[in-house]
Amino acid sequence: MVRFEHTEYLLLLLLIPLFVLLFRRVLHWKKNTVKKIGDEVLVKQLIRGFSPRKYTLRFVIVLLSLSCLIIAAANLQSAARGDRIIRQGTDVMIALDVSRSMLATDSKPSRIERSKQFIIRLMNKLENNRIGLVLFAGRAYMQMPLTSDHTAAGMYVSNAGPDAVPAQGTVIADALKVCNSGFEARDKKYKTVVLITDGEDHDEQALKTAKELAENGVVIHAIGVGSVQGAPVLSPVTGENMRDLHGNVIVSRLNEQELTGIARAANGIYQPLNDVEGVVSNITAALAGMDQKTIQDNRLLRYRSFFQWFLVLAFAGLAGELFISEKTKS
Repeated sequence: MVRFEHTEYLLLLLLIPLFVLLFRRVLHWKKNTVKKIGDEVLVKQLIRGFSPRKYTLRFVIVLLSLSCLIIAAANLQSAARGDRIIRQGTDVMIALDVSRSMLATDSKPSRIERSKQFIIRLMNKLENNRIGLVLFAGRAYMQMPLTSDHTAAGMYVSNAGPDAVPAQGTVIADALKVCNSGFEARDKKYKTVVLITDGEDHDEQALKTAKELAENGVVIHAIGVGSVQGAPVLSPVTGENMRDLHGNVIVSRLNEQELTGIARAANGIYQPLNDVEGVVSNITAALAGMDQKTIQDNRLLRYRSFFQWFLVLAFAGLAGELFISEKTKS
């Protein structure tokens, strides 16, 4: 198994064609300059000690050395002998609402904190499953793609909050679409979305999107956070109740009707987050009843790095280039 540890650095290889183009422009400019100086035969006599081939050779060596440096930064690796864990499980994308309404305290200590408690406990029960995380408010973001590394996932969950998504609102449809993009397209099952929100803002596209995902084999379980009676929303800056333009205290209410509809449309269940342990048990039972697929966990697989060889080639090329003279031998 061969891979690059830092694939993002490979994008720098796109600079190579640009450098080649610039080099050709320089050669073209030199030819035009020779013609403009005067008699072409006389000029060639004056520069007869210059070797265009060696000039080109130096450029090629520098270009190859730069390519080696980029590959060294990307760190080519091959799998060494190690432990590969093979499990039976499913892929679970968790969509967490981080809008300001989730700061309401009708779920103690707050809706957002109770949601994070639920996610952490749920992940502890899903050790055989891959977990992904999407945060949403007025927009939805893939915070973490599917991974078997639940420790890293827990860190992302712990840091989730309203500041993660500046745009306010509750775009459930967008969150579901981002979740769906995180699944493997070839799978027609083994895919579950756990949607955690108060569903406060009515999203007209949410139910339609849920049906589309269901046709693609995605099951959606909706977790409602908060109460139907509602509660004031605290300002994260002042700690006081937020008010509208007329000075009235803003009250956020759980929209159970919408969340129930979304879950039913995608063959899932709706659960109010009143009893964290009870909801965790219900969701894990639902996931256990699904078809399972083989999931390979490569976290314990050791890799052998080859970056040092590319560094040696790069530095050898750069050092050798210094000793190549552009002058021809007399």
